[in-house]
Amino acid sequence: MDKKYRSDAMAAIHETMEALHKVGAVGKQTMRRFDDSCLTPVQPLLPKQIKALRAREHVSQTVFANYLNVTPNLVSKWERGEKRPSGPALKLLSLVEKHGISAVA
Repeated sequence: MDKKYRSDAMAAIHETMEALHKVGAVGKQTMRRFDDSCLTPVQPLLPKQIKALRAREHVSQTVFANYLNVTPNLVSKWERGEKRPSGPALKLLSLVEKHGISAVA
């Protein structure tokens, strides 16, 4: 999967650092810091955005939950604002938002 960088300059810096890491000139912790500073963070989604996303894909909460490997109850709670998606679930939602449900099928 392609990485999304904050800018072209950050992409060039990150690629250089990856090359230095491969030859052992840069440690793992340094690479983690560069990942955090160079890669675009996943933005949180509002409940209405999650519901609109699911509606755009023409799937029920149950089907949507199956694609995301979560429970239908959790999708319902996201859409009502009782819980917020985070971590891998938020990343999957962001992929669906950008590329459609087929990105996680």
